[in-house]
Amino acid sequence: MAKKPRSRVVDFAVYCAVRLLVCLVQMLSPAAARALARFLAWLAYHVDKRHRLVAKDNIAQAFPGKYTDAEIDALVRGVYRHFCDVLIDIVHLPRKLHVHNWKRHACLVHGERILDAMLSGRPLLIVTGHFGNWEAAGYVLGLVGFRTHAIARPLDNPYVDDFLRRFRERTGQKLLAKHGDFEKMQDILDRGGVIATLADQDAGQRGVFVDFFGRPASTHKAVALMALDQRVPMVVVGAPKLNGRHHIISADVIWPEHFAKSPDAVKVVTQRFTTDLEHLIRLAPEQYFWLHRRWKHQPQPRKRHKSAA
Repeated sequence: MAKKPRSRVVDFAVYCAVRLLVCLVQMLSPAAARALARFLAWLAYHVDKRHRLVAKDNIAQAFPGKYTDAEIDALVRGVYRHFCDVLIDIVHLPRKLHVHNWKRHACLVHGERILDAMLSGRPLLIVTGHFGNWEAAGYVLGLVGFRTHAIARPLDNPYVDDFLRRFRERTGQKLLAKHGDFEKMQDILDRGGVIATLADQDAGQRGVFVDFFGRPASTHKAVALMALDQRVPMVVVGAPKLNGRHHIISADVIWPEHFAKSPDAVKVVTQRFTTDLEHLIRLAPEQYFWLHRRWKHQPQPRKRHKSAA
């Protein structure tokens, strides 16, 4: 079935509304912006019943027996507050964060792992997830002089997509289309470049199933395949906000040559970075995006072949 053509008028109207909203938020003082974030979180929690229930179920299964129902509810409210805070933080980043003051707002934890990997002369994959403020991490790396490329899905609205692209690329980070820029990715890695990607999205039945919080989670194979085929090291990074500052934490560096001879190298590497992401999320579970159906697909039971009569 042919895709219905988009209305340029509607797309432009939405773009104007987004620009107006961004301008209004940027006019607010930090205290007023935080109050707005709290109100939006309260509203989203009460209106968005479907995702609220998904988050409660995800947390209950990820931490069996650890939290009471009341504690799970409080954690879900914290998830909404965190991501509304992230939204406001992203809008304010260009005005409050610059090369002379970034240390007041962010810090590198185990920064030597990130810096050594980025200065090694080899290409690098930065692997992260929907945890903390992943946009702030890319922004800070750009501020301190590192040029990275981030894989992202372009938005359907071309005006909003162009605006957000300019916003996200203002410190030097460049965006790559999730589908369609594979040759560019290979060229960047061939030149020793750095690519960042989110690696905690459900990949359907064709993904590789690895353990994530005690449950099989379908995960895209492309990250591990790229690392193994092109011998690209991987650094697993999270960016939670702790004590008022973004902590850009490097969990580990994964060297593909250590797994090249494994009979199931793709799954082993995928499990390795997924486990590292889980360890980071456990530092601040309210800052993970429990609202999405990370465990939507589960392994299919193997079909039994009927024996010949």
